[in-house]
Amino acid sequence: MSTQVKEQSAFSGRDVREQSASEIVATGICKTYGAGPFAKDVVRDCSFTIESNKLTVMIGPSGCGKSTLIQLIAGFETPDQGTITMDGRPITGPGMDRLVLFQESALFPWMTTYDNIMYGPRARGEDTKESAELAEFLLNKVGLEAFRDKYPQQLSGGMQRRAELARAMINKPEVMILDEPFRGLDNMSKELMWEYYAGLYEEDRNTNFFVTTDIDEAIFLADRLLIMTNLPTSTRAVIEIDIPRPRRIEDVVNSSRANEIKKEVMTLLHEEAMKSFSGGSKAAADFLDAYSKRAG
Repeated sequence: MSTQVKEQSAFSGRDVREQSASEIVATGICKTYGAGPFAKDVVRDCSFTIESNKLTVMIGPSGCGKSTLIQLIAGFETPDQGTITMDGRPITGPGMDRLVLFQESALFPWMTTYDNIMYGPRARGEDTKESAELAEFLLNKVGLEAFRDKYPQQLSGGMQRRAELARAMINKPEVMILDEPFRGLDNMSKELMWEYYAGLYEEDRNTNFFVTTDIDEAIFLADRLLIMTNLPTSTRAVIEIDIPRPRRIEDVVNSSRANEIKKEVMTLLHEEAMKSFSGGSKAAADFLDAYSKRAG
C-alpha cells in the first residue's frame, strides 16, 4: 500500500466555507523576527489544515519553527502575512476555544493535584458543584484519585503530565494544542504516556494538534502527520496514518505499515535536516544527493 501524501499546494485554494467544527486552516503564513540585516524568516508561505475531530501531529527538524506556529495558532502572536482561521473565523488572539499544553510543567507547586485541576474553573468564577464533580471524574480518569492531595514535587514526571492533561480537559477546549509534552520523560514513561494520551483521545475524538520531533511518537499518535521543512518552515507533505485504533506499542512496532511510514518520514526529515548544512558545504550537498537517490 503506497503512502498517501499530499503536497502543500493542495491546501492553498481551500474555501474556508467548507470548514467543519473546530477545524483550523492556516494559509500562506509568514513570520519574521527582527528587522533589516537582523531579520530572520522563521515561517514562510506555510499552509496546512488541522482537521476537526482528528489528532494531527506536526513533525520537523529541531528548531525549524514549530513552536512559532503554535504561538500563532494559539493567538499569542500574529502572522506577518497569511491567515489562520478556526471554523471560518480569523484567529486574532488567545481564546478559551484553544488551550496549549507546553513542554515545561505549568503546575503550581503550592497547589495540590486537585487544586491545580480546579484552577481554571476557579479563575473564571466557576467553583461550582458541577466543576468539582468534573474534577473528581478527571482525577479518576487520569488515574490520580489516590494523589489528589499531593503536591507536584511529590508526583513523578508522568503523573505531572497526567495532572496537566486533566487541568486542560476541565476547561473543555475545542482544540487541544500540545507542544512536545512528553519530551522530558524517560523512554518507558514516555511510551506509557503515548498509550495513555491516545486512549484519552480515542474516548472523545476532540480536535488535537500535537507537535513533536520524535518519529515513533508521531506515527503512534497521529491520524494525520504534517511533515515540515527546515527553517524557514513550510509544509513539506501530509501523510495519512492509516493504522487502526486503538493502538498498542507492540502492535505498531511490529506493523509493516508503520515501518513503511517511518522509512518515508525519516527520508523526508533527513533531507530537510541536511539542507541546513548543504548551503555552505559541497560535501554535505553531495551526501544529500546520494542519500536521496539511494532512498528513492
